[in-house]
Amino acid sequence: MTTLDFSPLFRSMIGFDRLIDSLETAYRTEPGGYPPYNVEVQDENSYRITLAVAGFTDSELDIEAKENMLTVSGQRKATEAEGNFLYRGIANRGFERKFQLADYVKVVDASLENGLLHIDLVREVPDMMKPRRIEIRGGEQGPAIEDASDRQEAAKAA
Repeated sequence: MTTLDFSPLFRSMIGFDRLIDSLETAYRTEPGGYPPYNVEVQDENSYRITLAVAGFTDSELDIEAKENMLTVSGQRKATEAEGNFLYRGIANRGFERKFQLADYVKVVDASLENGLLHIDLVREVPDMMKPRRIEIRGGEQGPAIEDASDRQEAAKAA
């Protein structure tokens, strides 16, 4: 198996170590097919993951968000009456599917309807992390860095 060398990116990208690690992990990860899923962008900061989990009840499914990892797992309960099948094509196995979440993305809702598990996510960037304007001073003037709260106060005063 060949590997990708991301070391040239380290020369111009500072602080993106986690991104490079994620790229390397994604390259090594083999695609899994069960259960099938969709990732939908609803708007700029809202996402929805939909997994096809037919045959699972909500008590057999588990959703866990820890740090920047969302883990969805399902374990079918053993049924006492297995029956005498001529053909068995419906999957009766458990699963675990992991999704790497970006910073400030959190799970806000999960629902199970018609065999589809919907997980709604929202990215909420704190005010202190939003872009701020940096003025270039020519002489002795006020502060060089203006953040969102300073702009709001200036707008209220005007």
